[in-house]
Amino acid sequence: MTQSREDKLVERAKALKITAGTEPDADLGPVISKQVKERICRLIQMTVDSGARLILDGRQIVVPQYELGNFIGPTILSDVTDNMDCCKEEIFGPVLLCMQADSLDEAIGIVNRHKYCNGASIFTSSGAAARKFQTEIEAGQVGINVPVPAPLPFVSFSGSKASFAGDLNFYGKAGVHFYTQIKTVTQQWKDFSDCGEVSPELQLKDFPSSDETCLALHSKELPSSDAGFLVSQSKEFASSDGVFMALQSKDFPSSNGMSAAITAIDGSEWTKNT
Repeated sequence: MTQSREDKLVERAKALKITAGTEPDADLGPVISKQVKERICRLIQMTVDSGARLILDGRQIVVPQYELGNFIGPTILSDVTDNMDCCKEEIFGPVLLCMQADSLDEAIGIVNRHKYCNGASIFTSSGAAARKFQTEIEAGQVGINVPVPAPLPFVSFSGSKASFAGDLNFYGKAGVHFYTQIKTVTQQWKDFSDCGEVSPELQLKDFPSSDETCLALHSKELPSSDAGFLVSQSKEFASSDGVFMALQSKDFPSSNGMSAAITAIDGSEWTKNT
């Protein structure tokens, strides 16, 4: 990283407002506990001892009115390599690690070799570089010209490798799938004409519907499992809207030798158990 870029980073980091985190204009608040603060400070010091340059140190920051708070100010470490402890572990603190790469392939390799692969971003004006990055990077959340690719609730959280545990995420489609009961339906349809039996015949006949469309269904000669036959024929009967239509079923012997017949209201016949 060039000196001018380092200077700009330090300038922007120093301008961040550190408070208790409840103020509307706060940029950074405290870390969660004293133990977490001590761990962050220890990782920073181990990185310096390993050869990195500490270009901004936030370990000694004191926030007015919160002098005993667990605060860590913005910290920037440069000349970091991927074999340093600060790079191997997630720091969970306001610490920026600056590493060097001579090519996009080398930068992608640095990310893909890491055991944690939560998110990674690229800043570029090249569509080809952006496509290569999003295709080859192994991070679960990818940003293109976006600094923090953390999703909103309707987008799936997709951390990878050691940054994720389990088999389903809790955001987006994965969250819907978690609460979804899957149903499987298996069906088989056969063509009766291939069985050497009497084929079903469906015939449209006329009867007026309430919207003045004429439609009727006439099914005949459909063999049942006990060699009985069903005949269903439409006939006229008055409906509530004054339109005439009727249904008549007849000549269907059942397996016990009994037959049932229903005639329309104009025939006034009901036969059962004959």
